[in-house]
Amino acid sequence: MAQAGFALSDRSGSVAEAERPPLSVSIFADRPRLRDELLEDVLAAGLRVGHCAEPAVLFGSEPIALGELVLIDCPQVDAARLAALSRLDMRIARSDAQLLVSTSIEALDEVFGCLDQSRAQILVAPGRAEWMVALGRVLSAGWTSRLRELSEEDRLQILRLTEEVERLGRQLSGFAKACDTAPSQPFLLGRDRGDNAGLSTRERSGGARPSLPDPRLVRGIVRQRQLRGRFFDAALFADPAWDILLDLTAARAEHARVSVSSLCIASGVPPTTALRWIGQMVVAGLLERQEDVTDRRRAFIALSDSAADAMARYFAELGPAAASLV
Repeated sequence: MAQAGFALSDRSGSVAEAERPPLSVSIFADRPRLRDELLEDVLAAGLRVGHCAEPAVLFGSEPIALGELVLIDCPQVDAARLAALSRLDMRIARSDAQLLVSTSIEALDEVFGCLDQSRAQILVAPGRAEWMVALGRVLSAGWTSRLRELSEEDRLQILRLTEEVERLGRQLSGFAKACDTAPSQPFLLGRDRGDNAGLSTRERSGGARPSLPDPRLVRGIVRQRQLRGRFFDAALFADPAWDILLDLTAARAEHARVSVSSLCIASGVPPTTALRWIGQMVVAGLLERQEDVTDRRRAFIALSDSAADAMARYFAELGPAAASLV
C-alpha cells in the first residue's frame, strides 16, 4: 500500500497513526437491523463506511466502488444473488480487499460454490459477536494499526484468537507434511479399486499402500464418537479435524461426494467453526475442493491423495484392533 505523504514521528521514524486514512468498509445486507448493527460496530472500530445498502445494488452490470473490506449477508439466495456473489468473488480476488460473507446452513452449499477465488471468510447464521470476531481476525491479520485505541480486554481477545489460528495452521501443516513423508507399513491389505487417480506419488513410482478401511467400520467409529454427546457436553470431545477426516475417509471408500454443509454437520462443531477448520485443512493440503461439473454453483470437499494415503496406513496399522473402536 502506498505510503506517500504519510508523516513520520520525530523519534522512531514510524508512520504516524493520525495520518493513516481509515480502512474503508462496504456493508451489504437486506435486513435493516443487521445493517444498523454492522454499521455501528464498524464505525466504533474507527473504520470508514463507503456503502451501507441492500445487496441489490450489486446486481447491476456496472460495478460500484467497493471498500477494502466487504461485508455481505446472504441468508437466502436466488439466481441474481448467486451471479452477483460470483462476480464479487472474482473482483475481490483481483484486488487487495477482504470479503466476509454470512449465510444460512440451507444456502451454504450454493454460497460456498460461488466463492472459490477470493478466500472469503464464510459465517453461518452468525450473531453480532461472531461478526465482530471475524472482523477482528481480518484486522489483526494486517490492519490492526488502523484501529482506534481498544480496551485491554479487546486486545487480549484478538491476540488469543490470532494465536489460536496460527497454532491451528502450524499443527495442520505439520500433519500434512507427515502424511507425505511417513513410510509405508510393512503389511498390506490390498488396493483400492480403480486406476491411479487416487494414488499417492509414492505408489505411482512402484510402491504400494493399504486400501482404505471398510466404510462400515469408519461409520461405526463416527457413531460411537457421536454417542458421547448424549451423555456429556459434546464440546468436551470436540475434535473437528479428526471427525472431518473420518467422514471423508468413509465417503471416499463409498465413492460418494460430500457437500460442505454435510461436512460441517459431521465435524461436530458450529458451522462457522467447521468452515474455519476446513479452510485451514485445504491450505495444509489435507483436503481438496472439487467443483461440481454438472452445477457450477456447487462444490464438494474430498481428502487429498496424501491424506487418504495416511488414513489408509493408519487403519492398516490398527489392523483387527480397529473393530474394538466401534
